[in-house]
Amino acid sequence: MRFVQITPGSGDSFYCENCLRDLDMVRALQGCGLDVVMVPLYLPVGAVQDVPIFFGGINVFLQQKLSVFRRTPRWVDRWFDSRRLLRWAGRKAGMTSARDLGETTMSMLQGRDGRQVKELNRLIEWLALEENRPDVVCLSDALLLGLAPTLRERLRVPVICLLQDEDGFVDGLGRPYAEQVWDLMQQRGRDVDGFVAVSRFYGDLMKARLAIPDEKLHVVPMGIPIDRYPPASAPSQVPAIGFLSRQYPSRGLDTLVDAFILLKKQDRFRRVRLHVGGGRSPADKPFIKTMCHRLAEAGALDDVTFSTDFSLEARLEFLRGLTLLAVPEKTPVAYGLYVLEALACGVPVVEPAIGVFPEILEQTGGGILYQDNTAKGLATALEALVADPDQAVRLGRQGREGVRRHYDVNQSAGRMLELCLQLTGGDRLDRDRVHSGQISPR
Repeated sequence: MRFVQITPGSGDSFYCENCLRDLDMVRALQGCGLDVVMVPLYLPVGAVQDVPIFFGGINVFLQQKLSVFRRTPRWVDRWFDSRRLLRWAGRKAGMTSARDLGETTMSMLQGRDGRQVKELNRLIEWLALEENRPDVVCLSDALLLGLAPTLRERLRVPVICLLQDEDGFVDGLGRPYAEQVWDLMQQRGRDVDGFVAVSRFYGDLMKARLAIPDEKLHVVPMGIPIDRYPPASAPSQVPAIGFLSRQYPSRGLDTLVDAFILLKKQDRFRRVRLHVGGGRSPADKPFIKTMCHRLAEAGALDDVTFSTDFSLEARLEFLRGLTLLAVPEKTPVAYGLYVLEALACGVPVVEPAIGVFPEILEQTGGGILYQDNTAKGLATALEALVADPDQAVRLGRQGREGVRRHYDVNQSAGRMLELCLQLTGGDRLDRDRVHSGQISPR
């Protein structure tokens, strides 16, 4: 079975949960014996080099703005799809106006009626080649649903769509775009054979917002390869609070900075340090400058480190040096990859009681939740673990075992494979072997 995973690239400038999740799932499905091809859209994705980039970000923008670029020959488009040029463009992420973003999102969802139809035809033609032809196509998120009708019609294969945190992006487009984008996603969703939500919380939310029938909705927690996350041999001697996500406001970094300042005002927490990782886009730099100024005024800047390297090796070193991790999201999130990575390394988490966090901590027991999602509420929650390092160690060990039981990517891959067999009419013997564990990642 050939499984094609279509994933938008982030430009590799910040910690992108979708990209990391899809890469891990692709590797696990390959371990199941599937022939898996990962197709990047817009910008490069990680180490994927042997597949062309489709809907290159520069071409998408030019075709949206100027009609002449909807008719240019491929040799012109190919120049704008240069990986080097796209990586440069990726470093300019966040520079697009809200209007441009809204109109381009709508155009992409319109598919063959949108302004990027030339790019859609190129993708379909490539997938239709015998050496590339898929048995199943998986869209990384619902913002790609504009591709679904043409994929099903031209390739005659099932299309599935993952669901993760689209709501925050769409609602952030504002009027009139947000309502129109939701309507378009709901319409295009009728051409999808199955939706796969990354958590029960998010499945329920998107079922309502996209009017997904019960029979089309599946929940498959997107796990991690836990064996790649060895815990530290001993707890950090200096108490350290960590933040691992894109370094910008909606992830709550400003809330954590303010909570850290409140902690540092107490003599017993004078030794505590704050480590901030996950990278940033150029548009985030003014925010980081403001955070540094706030820390400097409080006399706490020397106890804070900012890191932009979020490679796996850098993340492991970062996590193993922490006492706990806190990413105080301001709005409910679907997944929280950073929580799973921290727990896999034996690092407990402190998170607001919103979104997927109660679901993860109920299953893993690897941290504490707090109700008052403010700097003061977070500071109070942080105190409990910083002041009791033995409890932090116990919760970390418990969390690691919980991730192993409930969030192993091999389990997720087996469930995805079972869904693919179901949608492609795989024989009952194969489905029974998957269900019983006889087919599993090697």
